[in-house]
Amino acid sequence: MKYHISALLLVSALLPFSASAAEWKQLFNGKNLDGWKHVGPGSMTVEDGLIHTHGGMGLLYWTGGKVSDCTIRVVYKMRDTNDNSGVFVRIPEAPTEPWMPVNKGYEVQIDNHPETSNEDEYHITGTLYSLTKPLAKPGKPGPQWNTMEITLDGPRTIVTVNGEKVTDYTEGQPVPPKKFDFEPARGRRPDAGYFGLQNHSDNDIVFFKEVAIKSLK
Repeated sequence: MKYHISALLLVSALLPFSASAAEWKQLFNGKNLDGWKHVGPGSMTVEDGLIHTHGGMGLLYWTGGKVSDCTIRVVYKMRDTNDNSGVFVRIPEAPTEPWMPVNKGYEVQIDNHPETSNEDEYHITGTLYSLTKPLAKPGKPGPQWNTMEITLDGPRTIVTVNGEKVTDYTEGQPVPPKKFDFEPARGRRPDAGYFGLQNHSDNDIVFFKEVAIKSLK
């Protein structure tokens, strides 16, 4: 198991965290944002047992330290047919603003249901934003619930949405060049990193009801 010591110390203080690889550990308690920290514009609140995005662009990250060799499960829904958000992974250090995670980590996209999207395939739910094409397009529009699982297995990142694999990317595989200035810098990401949830803008409202993690070991 490769959770960093700082992660273990914090989670042990907040949650009954065991070493069993067979169990999901809930990182959102449904009541408050203990164990999480927001950086950048906008905010996140807990309302009716759900994490609610407000404004942006900001990031709510888990303060327990870097994680690796694990699966992160996020259950979310968009308020509207399409709303923009994302789950950031492989962030190399604790963020103090929202753009370092964009350029140094990966954003697993939440946005653009393919039936109504004007974006290309590199910007569909479950892809590594602007870097990978989807293997499938199972994302449901709002207000339906979606389950996203992101597996970090050494240099390999696997994403499933609603049980279907969307991304299977290993560091070093080719990616397209940047099309826009706001797209992430290209380059290798670390095997271990922080992760967090994005609040994108006033017009993009997303709700999260579960954030959980399970070790691969």
